[in-house]
Amino acid sequence: MPVLTNVHPAHYLCLMPKLLLVFFWGLFISFLGSLPLGTLNVAAMQIGIQESIKNAIYFSLGSLLVEMIYVRFSLMGVDWIRKQEKLMKVMECLTLIIIISLAVGSFISATKDGGNAKNVLLENNTHRFLLGMFMCAVNPVQIPFWFGWSTVLFTKKILEPNKMQYNFYILGIGLGTWTGNCIFIFGGKWMFKKITNSQQNLNWIIGGVFAIAALIQVIKMIRRKDAVHKFIHTKESKSS
Repeated sequence: MPVLTNVHPAHYLCLMPKLLLVFFWGLFISFLGSLPLGTLNVAAMQIGIQESIKNAIYFSLGSLLVEMIYVRFSLMGVDWIRKQEKLMKVMECLTLIIIISLAVGSFISATKDGGNAKNVLLENNTHRFLLGMFMCAVNPVQIPFWFGWSTVLFTKKILEPNKMQYNFYILGIGLGTWTGNCIFIFGGKWMFKKITNSQQNLNWIIGGVFAIAALIQVIKMIRRKDAVHKFIHTKESKSS
């Protein structure tokens, strides 16, 4: 990765079009990446429905904060990250355990107390901001995702190695993730009221989503086609 160059404050105005371009690329990629069903956005939706919009927003803010930190690390220390294969694998296994726990918890909740119980994994007093940070921190998939897209932007000369561009890029990523999560939080709340209005149905549906996600993750890990494996072994595959 190229070495950072300093940008003098007097140049900010003339650099603004470039900075805005980088910002909107980060926003666009992050927004689209947040739309597919995943552990974090579905969990945020579930919290918004079963607890409150406020708690779901706290959860989302915690997760996107960690995501922005991960992006910064991926820009600054890619070579170091590549060497942490054991750590990445541990994080990958923790993510799988969390997904399975969310699935099982949703199914259990669907069968208890008339199906109106809360997911057992969310039945705790942990502040939702901290819970969002934790669940995002143990999910390593976003590291290769952002490394891949950042590499594309570097190759296309859209993103250049200087601090201001990195800051605008990461701010765009944060806003994109936030917007995508809000669609799940507010859209999920609206759909719940309009369509099912049943906690039991919600738990069955969300449990099914997490179960499918866990199955896909297991298959990828067995076949070693997961994003983390590809990211760690990129250098070897290029030279082979």
